[in-house]
Amino acid sequence: MHVLAIVGICIIFDITGQLLIKKGMNIVGEVFLKDLFTHKIFEMVFQKYVFIGMSLYAVSSLFWMIALSRGELSYLYPLIGVGYIFTAILAWIFFKENLTLIRFVGIMLISSGVFLMVLK
Repeated sequence: MHVLAIVGICIIFDITGQLLIKKGMNIVGEVFLKDLFTHKIFEMVFQKYVFIGMSLYAVSSLFWMIALSRGELSYLYPLIGVGYIFTAILAWIFFKENLTLIRFVGIMLISSGVFLMVLK
């Protein structure tokens, strides 16, 4: 499998993981730093959407290690920026989050940078 396809799998798992963790945390509710040292951490981690999202991150990390074994970090890591683009758009669609003009311009700048990186 080509290294860019492997990075693509990483990005898909990352995006899906982020969306699931957000969905789960919306169910759990607001959490504070001190909650990490209480029983609340178990409520967070074992909330089904959070757990699945974190599991996707773990699988993504395995694919990422494969990608890094086959390509240069300085080339591959900026490609992860594609995930930021789709995550922001999907958060806007699914969670009705703000996607202001400034955020949209930032997303377009990231897209341009990723495009330039892939050109070689």
